[in-house]
This record gives sequence, C-alpha cells and structure tokens, in this order.
Amino acid sequence: MKITYYGQNSLAIEVAGKHIVVDPFITGNDLAKDKVALDALKADYILLTHAHQDHILDAEAIAKNTGATMVSNAEIASHYESKGFNAHPMNHGGSWKFDFGRLKYVVAHHSSSFPDGSYGGQPGGFVLETAEGNLYIAGDTSLTMDMKLIPMRTKLDLAVLPIGDNFTMGVDDAVIASDFIECDKILGCHYDTFGLIKIDHKLAHDKFKMKNKELHLLPIGESIEV
Repeated sequence: MKITYYGQNSLAIEVAGKHIVVDPFITGNDLAKDKVALDALKADYILLTHAHQDHILDAEAIAKNTGATMVSNAEIASHYESKGFNAHPMNHGGSWKFDFGRLKYVVAHHSSSFPDGSYGGQPGGFVLETAEGNLYIAGDTSLTMDMKLIPMRTKLDLAVLPIGDNFTMGVDDAVIASDFIECDKILGCHYDTFGLIKIDHKLAHDKFKMKNKELHLLPIGESIEV
C-alpha cells in the first residue's frame, strides 16, 4: 500500500490495484496548489470524512474527471448523489467490503457542515483493512475513548492522525491516541496549512520519539509505504 500526502488531510492511496483519494483540498491550499496537478490525479474512490470545505473542495472536480465513487456518511453521499455523482453511504460502526478491501466508518469528534451551512451529517474516520496492510484515517477529531475500540478488531500498520491543535487534537493528544489505537507508526496531517495550526516539527518528532513511536511529516507530494 502506498500513501501520498497532498497537504491538510488530503491523501492518495494505492492499494489492490485501485486508487483512492481522501478529503481532497488542493486548489484552495496555498501549500499544495502549485505542487499537485488536480487533473492528473487518479481515483476509483473518494473518501470524505466530513463536509467542511478543507476536506471536500476538490471532490466534485476529481469525480468528474475520473468517475470515482464517493464514500462518506449518508448525508454527504446523498448530497453528491443528488448532483449525479456515484456515492456509497455509510454510518458509524458500519463496514463494507469493497474491491480494494474492507472499509469501516468510525467515530470522530468534530463538526460537519457544507460551505453553505447545510447539514453535513456526523463526522467520521475510516479503518481500512487490506491484504497489503491496515490503515486508520482519523479525520478531524479530538482525542476520544472510542479510539480504544479500534485495536479490538483491527491491528493497524499505520494511522493518519491530525496534530495541528486548535480545531483538532494536537501533538500531545495524538501521542495518547497512538496508545489507544495501539499503533506506533503515525502519519501526521491537518497542520501548517494556515497560522492557527502551524506546528514545531522538531518538537512534534521529539514527543513521539520519547514514547518510542515514529511520526512521519511528509512534504507535499511525497509517499510512505505500508
């Protein structure tokens, strides 16, 4: 499994011969828009954790280019289905076997509304189980006790956790989250995009290292293998 970081919470995942894009926010991200060619992205599926603009901005453009199926909570899926896009609805605790692996929609503590203020359902994260490895994408969330449920069902190889603080958990809570999910290999996200979520990279690395954990802060466009 190959995971490429596109800034904020945006990822590309290559697994089982399929291409998955997560929370595409590229054209509105000053750190990413000149480094990532939106029209060149491949996508069979687009995973959306919630409806905030910094997670859905480029979803429609990518879906138009690729014919990708959007996967999200029932409200977001219905929103895009009403616009003529392919969508697969989910809700907390539910899972579905796709052609790339089994996907489960799990709890995230945050908010969710579309840019026009309309209801975007309840936010969530995804647990992806595949023959190539298991991945947790937390989405925007605080530290929550629900995370302790994940390793009861899935042994994770990598977790994507927000670390920017202010709108989500910060580094200290992300270290605790890694304990809850029993995963010591973390890919940080949702940081540095704008002033309120800028972080000290060295300090973040040091805090994880003190707990014998790996924190990966990838430059935009770079990848990690699972």
